[in-house]
Amino acid sequence: MHIKIIDRYIIQELIKVFLISTCALTMVLYLDKFLFMAEMIVNRGVSFIEMCRIMMYISPAFLALTVPMSVLVASVVAFNQFSAYNEWVAMKACNLSFLQTMRPVLIFSLFTYFLAAIIIVYALPWGNLSYKKLIFNIIKTRANIDIKPNVFNYDFKNLVILVKGREGQSQLTDVFIADSTQSEIPKIITASRGLILPNPKSLKILLELTNGTIHELGNTRSDYQTINFDMYDLTLELPDTERLEEEALVGNRELSIDQLLMKIDESKNEGLPVRGFQVELSKKFAIPFTCLLFGLLGAPLGIHSSRSGKSGSFAMCVMVILLYYMGFIIMQNMGRLGKLEPYSSVWIPNIIMLMITIYTSYKMQKDLPFRLTGWVADRAIIVYEYSRNTLSKLIPQSLRQNIKPLKYGRNREVLDETTKKIMREKMQNLK
Repeated sequence: MHIKIIDRYIIQELIKVFLISTCALTMVLYLDKFLFMAEMIVNRGVSFIEMCRIMMYISPAFLALTVPMSVLVASVVAFNQFSAYNEWVAMKACNLSFLQTMRPVLIFSLFTYFLAAIIIVYALPWGNLSYKKLIFNIIKTRANIDIKPNVFNYDFKNLVILVKGREGQSQLTDVFIADSTQSEIPKIITASRGLILPNPKSLKILLELTNGTIHELGNTRSDYQTINFDMYDLTLELPDTERLEEEALVGNRELSIDQLLMKIDESKNEGLPVRGFQVELSKKFAIPFTCLLFGLLGAPLGIHSSRSGKSGSFAMCVMVILLYYMGFIIMQNMGRLGKLEPYSSVWIPNIIMLMITIYTSYKMQKDLPFRLTGWVADRAIIVYEYSRNTLSKLIPQSLRQNIKPLKYGRNREVLDETTKKIMREKMQNLK
């Protein structure tokens, strides 16, 4: 009965810290998009509902990164608090081994593993495709509105458009176009009718002209030619279409598993390199597995960093995340360049992390001292404390007085009393 209560309590603490950390880290990543969103609102007239949809569509790309990080933060911070407030001592006094206390951590890590897998395999491709379609609809809407009869239109790159009439949203009549795409001297295109055809895949708009003439002037005035056509297709590209395409997060990382397998087969048939697609396919399984490793590794790290308080746990999280993702990026690039086998390259950091997790779990189960990890943790904490003290000196004295330490609420006080009660009962039973 006591084990079930303890398991429930550990899971609640883990989930609480996990949710706070996920929201905080995701909001930090959103800061990079706020300027782009503000530009869309001001220049494109994007509504509040459309802006909410944009944020929803780009969220999976951020969550794929913040969920594994938050698992490590939750595990380290939760067990750091357990050790700092003697709850870990009470658990050991109740004859609970380290592996028994890892049972709720394993349940929590499995839950986040499946959550990360769903985000990367399903939500990320869906969010990217939906975001791309929404951005294209915004572009198309602007193009349809701004092409007005008897008004020069400069919205399209290297093009000046003038139409005398318009029928509906896509039919144009008596079209005049000055095209300077291929040369400094623009060529003049006239047509009796024009039809706007959107292309969602390329984020561009195709203008289909009928019954017209192309007037082209060479380097000399005598070099002049005209070309009559029955049908002529002209691509309309907005000035920032390329940037919007980049903002849409289009790439191998956002392709689904089926699309990656299809790309691999197509590239092999065409004799093109497939290492990039193979690395991305392997990443869809390697990144969710990180949640299991971070969850199980964070518990012993949090317990052994308790003597340094919350600053120690935070420094430990930063160190592990930086080292892991640096190794992950290096192995990923080596796999793409062919230095390592593409499928196994991104699993090398996970294998190293798994060995460290087994090592720390064995030490905790046998109550053996941490020498290597303890030395590394102490150095990381020293660096963090030095950085924090240096930054605190830069804060003006007037602002420093307004910073007040956090106070723990009634729940923590009750928990401390419960811990002391369990310890007293255990000591009486031993006597």
